[in-house]
Amino acid sequence: MAKEEPPSISKDLQELQRKLSLLIDSVQNNSKVVALMKSPVGQYLDKHPFLTLTLLVFVAVSAVPVGFFILLVVLTSLAAFVGVILLEGLVISVGGLSLLCVLCGLGFVSLIISGIITVSYVVVSSLVNYWFSPRLLTQHNCSGDCQLPRRSADLDGLHQE
Repeated sequence: MAKEEPPSISKDLQELQRKLSLLIDSVQNNSKVVALMKSPVGQYLDKHPFLTLTLLVFVAVSAVPVGFFILLVVLTSLAAFVGVILLEGLVISVGGLSLLCVLCGLGFVSLIISGIITVSYVVVSSLVNYWFSPRLLTQHNCSGDCQLPRRSADLDGLHQE
């Protein structure tokens, strides 16, 4: 007792077959497909259907790993780009802070050195003025009987004190 298929199923299958044949015709009449089929590679694949099917299955199956690889490359490149920006920012920040510290230290050192130079200049100039004053030179150059002419105002001021 074989059951017969209802007539609606056979009509659905015929409709599906018609749509599939229209799809195949549209693919075969596509200008890019026609150009491929006229090329030597297309003629070779037309003569070797097993190789064509193998190539088609390989492309379909390898799409997922290739997609994951491309995603990995994009994410890695993005991470490297962000990492380079962060690393460069870190290096610039550390370098800037180091430069600031060095410049502050150099400013302090230059302040100390200029103070030492100023104090040294004052001390040395005072010593030079003391050692080589005209009063001391005249006293060393004159013997005991040599007297310098003195103004009377100088003498009067000395006696009043």
